[in-house]
Amino acid sequence: MFGVLALILPSGSEAQSGPGKSIPSFDHVFILMMENHAYGQVIGNHAGAPYINQLAGQFGLAANYFGVAHPSLPNYLALAGGDTFGITDDCLSCFVSGPNLVVDRIAASGRTWRAYMEQLPSECFLGDAYPYAQRHNPFIYFDDIRTTGQCGNIVAFSSLAADLASSATTADYIWITPDVCHDTHDCSVTAGDSWLASVVPEIINSPAYATQNSLLVITWDEDDYSQNNRVPTLVVARSVPAGFVSNTKYDHYSLVRTIEEAWDLAPLTHNDAGAMPLSDFFAGTDASAGMQLTPAPSADAGN
Repeated sequence: MFGVLALILPSGSEAQSGPGKSIPSFDHVFILMMENHAYGQVIGNHAGAPYINQLAGQFGLAANYFGVAHPSLPNYLALAGGDTFGITDDCLSCFVSGPNLVVDRIAASGRTWRAYMEQLPSECFLGDAYPYAQRHNPFIYFDDIRTTGQCGNIVAFSSLAADLASSATTADYIWITPDVCHDTHDCSVTAGDSWLASVVPEIINSPAYATQNSLLVITWDEDDYSQNNRVPTLVVARSVPAGFVSNTKYDHYSLVRTIEEAWDLAPLTHNDAGAMPLSDFFAGTDASAGMQLTPAPSADAGN
């Protein structure tokens, strides 16, 4: 067990906002993580991933988006903490003492967060319990989550449906990790596609999405070493023009930066501070008011 510190920018949970703000102030942000497939294995694979490709046509597609490392864990830590913290494997006890997005920025700003882990054995569980994999739960690696009551925000996926019943019971920031079959790690792209077809409609038909200005990003942690770590990433929001495709180069730090800009949060490290937010998806949106200015697809993506 060891601690790792990131290169941290000046303290404070709030970043300056101003007329250059390009990301809407979302009511809720959903991050849904999939596993180990390259862009070309999913996007355009209409036979194996019909639902994913349907979503890409209805919402937005980041066609030039990359993982930041191999294997899984460093990518998950990058999304949760703005850094890989020097970790290069899927270690179980390589805990991190640096700050993270959910406690040190989101909770510090007065917002709520919750992470849903499919097949999580129990609250604050440490270790693997197949098909649950600790390496796909970045939050448990951070000291100020694992050793505090904040670990109570890491919950079983089975509680998601009840929490989505109203906007009031839906956290501001929601992270979803499927088990290692449904995330396409151990099972086929088709298995993951079917799982998404059952889960994503619950999200986009929920009050938090259907009646508010919310964002769902579905991304893969890394590729299978075949496409320079280029991974599929879908940007699902009512303010994204239907079928929008961005060729801007993005990576996992861009996603962190997008959340920080949406909620006026200070960057965690120089990685996310220097990253390009996913701003072109919202070019037709009044970011300060969160108002849609261009036509968008129905919130019901179907099955």
